[in-house]
Amino acid sequence: MVQRKINIYKDIDWFTVILYLVLVIMGWLNIYAAVYNEEHSSIFDLTQRYGKQLLWIVASIGIIIAIMLLDSKFYAFFAYPFYLFVVLLLIAVLLFGTEVNASRSWFTIGSFRFQPGEFAKFATALALARFMSAFNFKIHKLKNLLSIAAIIIVPAALILLQNDTGSALVYATFIIVLFREGLSSAVMLLGLFAAILFIMSLTLPLLYILIFILIVSASVAFFHFHDKKQVIKGVFSFLMVFALIYLTNTLFFSYEVSWLIIATAIVFSLLLGIRALVYRYYYLFFIVGMGLGSIAFTYSVDYFFDNVLEKHQRSRINHLLGIESDPLGAGYNVNQSKIAIGSGGLSGKGFLRGTQTKYDFVPEQSTDFIFCTVGEEWGFMGTSFVLLLFLTLLVRLIILAERQRSSFSRIYGYAVVSILFFHIAINTGMTIGLAPVIGIPLPLFSYGGSSLWAFTALLFVFLRIDASRRELLR
Repeated sequence: MVQRKINIYKDIDWFTVILYLVLVIMGWLNIYAAVYNEEHSSIFDLTQRYGKQLLWIVASIGIIIAIMLLDSKFYAFFAYPFYLFVVLLLIAVLLFGTEVNASRSWFTIGSFRFQPGEFAKFATALALARFMSAFNFKIHKLKNLLSIAAIIIVPAALILLQNDTGSALVYATFIIVLFREGLSSAVMLLGLFAAILFIMSLTLPLLYILIFILIVSASVAFFHFHDKKQVIKGVFSFLMVFALIYLTNTLFFSYEVSWLIIATAIVFSLLLGIRALVYRYYYLFFIVGMGLGSIAFTYSVDYFFDNVLEKHQRSRINHLLGIESDPLGAGYNVNQSKIAIGSGGLSGKGFLRGTQTKYDFVPEQSTDFIFCTVGEEWGFMGTSFVLLLFLTLLVRLIILAERQRSSFSRIYGYAVVSILFFHIAINTGMTIGLAPVIGIPLPLFSYGGSSLWAFTALLFVFLRIDASRRELLR
């Protein structure tokens, strides 16, 4: 039984719709400024990127109308089939796709190019919401966690195989959704610890990293477990084992201290494991797993960095971390972007007056680096206004998500927020040198039909579901 019939025109959140329209129009104008051609000065010239973007915008309106005409229950019912369809597209693009900028992630039909990876985030958000909104779902059950991991990892892995690392990293942001739905904060802290280890593994000697791991492991044990005396005894025992191994090494061998610490960790872990089994102190397995897992992760970073990432990606990360300086190579895009943004000053140089933009000093300025056009032509005030618009959109979506009556719509709403947040934070961060250049678009701003359509569908499906929130669920 339905509580009342909905009126889409009345019940849709018009504040969010207006924010969407303002951002899309501003993006279109900045694309026009980024690739402005005096010989094709009309913003409606369909031979230029700004003209094509207008076509994508008009098509987006058609997508919005189609989304609003469908029943809100349609999206939950077809979440799994749509997810499966997109996964098949990701496999197909690996086999039959066109390679663009060393990434095989595009279907080419004549002059039209389509990137299924942009829609994979939308499909994953729907599938995740459908699975987690099932009756009697418990997020802490191992079976459910493994299923969630599979839903997220499958498209991410396929996109990684396309050599599109930036888009694959977006899927990590679904951790925000899981955290909102009750996942332990310890998982978030573990992720932060892994990120710190990753950076340390690239910038510091192994000895310092091992000492850091030992300190963190001991601190976790001390503050988490009740028996503080046992933890102190454990630390003392570790030092005793290390002293014994160090003495043996001094007399008979000549290994580096780093290897001695690793050997001590292995021996000590075996002793802890025996103690845990004998006295049933099962929490000790957590300490063992954390310590040895952290050491293994540290060694895996080098393999991932050297064998999975492309040369240009390694160079960009090294440049960001200050490991190497290459202002004319890997750091060129970011340096030129920062020059463009800095030259805008407080109020900018004015529309179509950006010299960095006009003379093509910043590569990919209409796509990945569209934000530096805002900085140069509209200055600090313009960039602040754009970021305020994005922040307002994110806050508004959180408010809408929290007022939902069904878990499906709430989870999907937070997935939308997570995806948008990651794109906005990383894209703007990489234009000012605070994040590595991983090639992801600024939502609703960057040039591209696939990107605009995917973000439009992602957002307006949620608005359609929100408009029906007062219906009784059956």
